[in-house]
Amino acid sequence: VQLQASGGGLVQAGGSLIISCVASGSIFRRNTMGWYRQAPGKQRELVAAITSGGNTNYADSVKGRFTISRDNVKNLVILQMNSLKPEDTAVYYCNKLPALDYWGQGTQVTVSS
Repeated sequence: VQLQASGGGLVQAGGSLIISCVASGSIFRRNTMGWYRQAPGKQRELVAAITSGGNTNYADSVKGRFTISRDNVKNLVILQMNSLKPEDTAVYYCNKLPALDYWGQGTQVTVSS
């Protein structure tokens, strides 16, 4: 089982970042995939999802700023994040919907004001 996110970092408010996640084929194939995030002291939340056919859905807090995409050949899920805000600071994880108990490696995104 593999869920490995990467690409996070430190960025100033208003900046952009692209993060990606490689998943095992058994998780990725034919499943809706999502990006979740967990900020310090807060519950993990779903911010974006994409079906195997490419239909997308976003949390209101990121709508218009984040774009989720997937590469069905490479088993990749990608999150393009624009106009980043300090409140986007969190550890970002990918998982299927509904999520597995296993979360794998997340990637830290820190947005400075």
